[in-house]
Amino acid sequence: MAHDTMPARVRVVARPRLEVLDGLRFVAAIVVVGYHYTTLDRVWQRPAAQVFPDQTFAYGWLGVYLFFLISGFVICMSSWGRGVGAFLASRVVRLYPAYWLSVVVVAAVAAVWPWRPQHAGLGATLVNLTMFQDAFGVSPVAEVYWTLWAELRFYLLFSLVVWWGLTYRQVVGFCVAWLAAVAVAKVVVPDGVGVVHTVLMTDYAPLFVGGVGCYLMYRFRPTLVTWGIIGASFVLSVPTTRFRAGQEAYPGQVVPTWPAVVLTAVCFALVAAVALGWLAWLRGRWLVVLGSVTYPLYLLHLDLGAPVLFRWQGRVPPAVLVCVVAAVMIGLAWLAHRFVERPVARWWRGRRERGPVVG
Repeated sequence: MAHDTMPARVRVVARPRLEVLDGLRFVAAIVVVGYHYTTLDRVWQRPAAQVFPDQTFAYGWLGVYLFFLISGFVICMSSWGRGVGAFLASRVVRLYPAYWLSVVVVAAVAAVWPWRPQHAGLGATLVNLTMFQDAFGVSPVAEVYWTLWAELRFYLLFSLVVWWGLTYRQVVGFCVAWLAAVAVAKVVVPDGVGVVHTVLMTDYAPLFVGGVGCYLMYRFRPTLVTWGIIGASFVLSVPTTRFRAGQEAYPGQVVPTWPAVVLTAVCFALVAAVALGWLAWLRGRWLVVLGSVTYPLYLLHLDLGAPVLFRWQGRVPPAVLVCVVAAVMIGLAWLAHRFVERPVARWWRGRRERGPVVG
């Protein structure tokens, strides 16, 4: 149908920075922080549900879903018009400086101030510096690093499309093919065949694809095709969401799965609302500042904040302690951004201005 496809020639108007995405990233990070700080029994040395009986952050793990949706949107947006070399180089510059800092700092803190039974040794720490520790079967220095392995696989898969050439039809084809492969793999490939599920990322691919679909809707216009991609992505995300809702609940507690599905739909709706311009009124430098601390905050909050909670629990009211530690982690994240990420980004911009990256 003619209205379901995008013409080969389309006039695309330059868009301003989507500051609302920075705000959404920060919201995603905060709910993940709240989830980790209020649900881990080992932090409080007793059932966390007794410490926080209202279970406010019982579904805070869904912040990662919002991260992945935004990542799909932003990666597609930032890679448009770039070669594969520039795309991959930009990802390295974006991810690795703060990541290397977190590996070194978290490993050092774990060595002198352990809060969990085991921590990574020197060999594992060195492997972690590659960010490919999951591929090598090595334990991560910080528990939150598992999401980076998902991000890396998305980048590698999407780099194939960047190499081929980003067009509306190419990206639609990528989304449809990936979703179809995920749907087939979920039905016919046993869970024990790990390589298939690892490569296709069957659990989280629908979130990245949903974000890509939202960007296509933003860059061009809403069509039945883009809505279909977003809708199919949500449907394929539901089984994993329902499964994780049971796994991520407070230990010993039973929480219903339907709120997790509803909140997943809210995550999709928020990113779609950005694409449609419904949240364009949310803007301001303050959103950019919040967004700038999101990545280092995510990397550092658990393995730096949890030892403090562990040591100080029982001395300070739990809610107050959580708020203070979270505020300190935000401050540390800003320092990491200011003195690590920003200088590297400035150097990278200067290098790009002197000459393009091959590819």
